[in-house]
Amino acid sequence: MALAEKITDRTYDVAALAAELRQALGPRNVLDKPHQTMLYESDGSTDRHPCDIVATPESTEQVAELVRICRRHHVPIVARGAGTSLSGTAVPAEAGVVVSTARMDKILSVDPLSRTAVVQPGVVQLDISHAAAEFGLYYAPDPSSQKSCTIGGNVGTNAGGAHTLAYGVTSNHVLALEWVDADGAVATMHASREGPGYDLTGLLIGSEGTLAFVTEITVGLLRLPESTRTLLASFETVTAACHVVSEIIGAGIIPAACELMDQPCAQAVAGWVPSAGIPQNAGAVMVVEVEGIDAGLDEDAAAIEQICRASEGLIEIRRAADEAEREDLWKARKGAFGAIGVLAPDFYVQDGVVPRTRLPEVLEEVAAIGERYGLRIMNVFHAGDGNIHPTVLFDRAGDPESLERVKAAGADILQVCMEVGGTLTGEHGLGMEKNMLLGELLDPPSLEAMVKVRDAFAPHRLLNPSKLLPLPLSRSDLADYRRPHRAPRAAASGSGEGSCGG
Repeated sequence: MALAEKITDRTYDVAALAAELRQALGPRNVLDKPHQTMLYESDGSTDRHPCDIVATPESTEQVAELVRICRRHHVPIVARGAGTSLSGTAVPAEAGVVVSTARMDKILSVDPLSRTAVVQPGVVQLDISHAAAEFGLYYAPDPSSQKSCTIGGNVGTNAGGAHTLAYGVTSNHVLALEWVDADGAVATMHASREGPGYDLTGLLIGSEGTLAFVTEITVGLLRLPESTRTLLASFETVTAACHVVSEIIGAGIIPAACELMDQPCAQAVAGWVPSAGIPQNAGAVMVVEVEGIDAGLDEDAAAIEQICRASEGLIEIRRAADEAEREDLWKARKGAFGAIGVLAPDFYVQDGVVPRTRLPEVLEEVAAIGERYGLRIMNVFHAGDGNIHPTVLFDRAGDPESLERVKAAGADILQVCMEVGGTLTGEHGLGMEKNMLLGELLDPPSLEAMVKVRDAFAPHRLLNPSKLLPLPLSRSDLADYRRPHRAPRAAASGSGEGSCGG
């Protein structure tokens, strides 16, 4: 059985398609020169593929007309925000037209009475909180890339962030969506958590652009917390730190955030943001934050300190003395990928989720995987909700075969996550990097149900093809698709260089 059911047989005339799109969208909103389209071949992942045309519509009406044109020509469409995806979601795997939301970047309204904001998909995520701040409000999800990623991409992958533990992910904060369907019709749906009918809004969130093109998003806003306490704790080992995380939550304290970095990551971050005072001699560094009404926060912070001090592995713990120190700590944590990025020409970020209590053993396995493949792995992760981000350093130009080892190591890491009862992604989506592992997580009937949903929305399979669901996508092949269980702990060729993980 072939594992490729792709739209590789293009029969459309690219020049004629570009001319038709220019007439519909205006000349400045259609790019088809190679030096223009090559900028849209890749995202934040390791994959790339050329597209034929890049379109930059400015309105819902233009998106609808674009979709109708592409539907007539049977042309694949890939929605793209800022291109920060780490799973290949925005890579045009089947060529076609990349539709950038860069010009759909307006905050249409902020209503402090209903605590909502209506925005276009190209709005930079953090700008929503900036716009709401004058009303004492903010948008809670906070992915590390929030200064550059767009809200449309967050909807596509159901992005989370450091404060997911307390506030949840994107789907917990989106109240309504406007979208263009696969035939170019415009629809609007409110989340039905408190109303009748199917929750189509919840269905579209996390669908990675395979069901519809989202053109307008209504999000819920929260009141800015009255007060915050932020603590930095360092431990001799990652295992000791992970145990403390479980003990904090087991004591009935739900921090707003609970983040961990291993020693190599902490060392990189310490040089990136020196003013944060990140310890470099510790096996693990934890940033934990509690927030809300001022009354009671000191008691929560003191209880966390007591739990940390009771750990045999604690080195030191301190509270941020003021807002400037707190901002430095978060600048260090959210700048981790930037700090890691200067250590090697390339890096690859994974996004598995595991039960919180299994973190120590999973991270030990991550370290062992790095050693087997001769790869350096650093760890920075959302410890409170078990969302790990092992980051593999490599040099694709200096070692052309390294990318294959990196991807194999990534698949082994995700296999470990599944073996302990976890899953393949917490906030980055499956894209084209992890979708082929979905058959190891779900049984054929579950996959078939997903295919039926996708075909109900987009039967022509032109919306971001080759993403999210594994290939092949035909229902008749799904029963045969489930892959043999990956051979455990397979030997790997490599340089024998020690891992920096765990």
